[in-house]
Amino acid sequence: MLNQKEILSTIEMIDQQHLDIRTITMGISLLSCCDPDPVRACGKVYEKICRCAEKLVQTGRDIEGEFGIPIVNKRISVTPMALVAGASETEDYVPFAMALDRAGRTCGVDFIGGYSALVQKGMTRADEKLIRSIPEALARTELVCASVNVGSTRAGINMDAVALMGKTVKEAAAATADRDGLGCAKLVVFCNAVEDNPFMAGAFHGAGEAEKVINVGVS
Repeated sequence: MLNQKEILSTIEMIDQQHLDIRTITMGISLLSCCDPDPVRACGKVYEKICRCAEKLVQTGRDIEGEFGIPIVNKRISVTPMALVAGASETEDYVPFAMALDRAGRTCGVDFIGGYSALVQKGMTRADEKLIRSIPEALARTELVCASVNVGSTRAGINMDAVALMGKTVKEAAAATADRDGLGCAKLVVFCNAVEDNPFMAGAFHGAGEAEKVINVGVS
């Protein structure tokens, strides 16, 4: 049973100390969406995200109403897209970013992360194609966030990736110059990225994670 002191303490945390749930992020594995046909793959990506996260935003609102604590953002993170798109026979990865964006809009989330590549030890052709597509992908989407891990203490620094990311950041700024270079605000360049990261803008759903998970961030 809550007593008066505990109730007043909770009110103080929310009103004076600005307690809130910064985010709930659903991580979704998209490995099952791999397909040699890029159109089918993008369709699978959209369908799976919408199916898994269909009730994410409404559930967040229900929790807000029940406990009276605001949830600032509702987000989705997915398997690094270079792993998914790499199975498709295409040179253009931008449609994958647009599929993510459409799914995010359908689900009503604030951001969707995972347009990502992990290249600390070297780049596959899929990794390179994804990195080169980042400026256009971020310019043509609103909710998608991208990230690239270019090094680690164990593997060292992939200088080819560093050089490519330097150009990519500049191109992302130019491609979104009409929006104050917003593309760069949705792009993270990592060193020592963790296996799974639910935090935007560098969020991605790690390969060692379950089919779908919920991460909660409290400020």
